[in-house]
Amino acid sequence: MELNVIIDNYALFQPKAACNYISLDSPKNGLKVRKDILTTCQALTGHPEGYPIDKYKTNNYGSYRAFELHHYRVVYRVGIREVRILNIRYTSMLPLVY
Repeated sequence: MELNVIIDNYALFQPKAACNYISLDSPKNGLKVRKDILTTCQALTGHPEGYPIDKYKTNNYGSYRAFELHHYRVVYRVGIREVRILNIRYTSMLPLVY
């Protein structure tokens, strides 16, 4: 059974901001980064546990996972019926322990 992918509004803001910033130098690359991140998020429906457990999440028993793409770190939680994208952050920012 494939899961639904839900991207929180806060998480959706980061790739949009990245696209806008990168587009100042290269509109084509800005769109590519955003598209790649969102496409990879949508692909989690078929293999949500394909990425490692989030090492920054305390008391994480395997439901919080993360991956990096184009210098952006995507944090998500695997539920029974859905994969929820919680945060997308530029990797140069200090990691949040939560």
